[in-house]
Amino acid sequence: MNAQQNFLQAVLDDIDLFNQQDPNIQLDEQGDSLPKELLYGQRMSAMLEQFGGDELALQIAARAQHIGRWLSPRSDYPEGKKGYLQWRKDLGSKHAQLCCEILDKHGADGELQQQVTKLLTKHGIKRDPLVQALEDVICLVFLRYYFEEFAAKHDDDKVVDIVRKTWAKMSERGQQHALTLPLSESSLALVQKALNIS
Repeated sequence: MNAQQNFLQAVLDDIDLFNQQDPNIQLDEQGDSLPKELLYGQRMSAMLEQFGGDELALQIAARAQHIGRWLSPRSDYPEGKKGYLQWRKDLGSKHAQLCCEILDKHGADGELQQQVTKLLTKHGIKRDPLVQALEDVICLVFLRYYFEEFAAKHDDDKVVDIVRKTWAKMSERGQQHALTLPLSESSLALVQKALNIS
């Protein structure tokens, strides 16, 4: 590996090491129990590789998208949309802070830290191609790995609304990639209903 690859691997390893502290456990596709945000970060990286995006800042931000999320639970904020939006905003800042601490440890320059912060705080979505690529990957990971569980907990009208909102966040390339995901029959039917396709 060259110096940049060594640097990237060291940063990703430290992000994983931090996320191994997550007390929440989920099963992966093989039935193995893993810390929830460790698994999420690895799924983000795998989806980014499928989707296409080899920029250094993007690879780091994808892995760090949920770094330390368990430290800032939704229950710490008021109910309702205003509380939710503040929680999401604060999360982005917290993820960026934790990731930049790791980057600083590995000698990353200020420019890279600024790029990663911009990505993790979603600054410039729909205008900046890298921020949009990260958003696409976030949506793809949700549809691929978390949508079915979400759909099982909510009525169809709410699920259809969420699919439409998710679709609106994505680029056309992201939307096309989403249609190739290996969704279950029930999940695919809900997506098709939301998009008025058959």
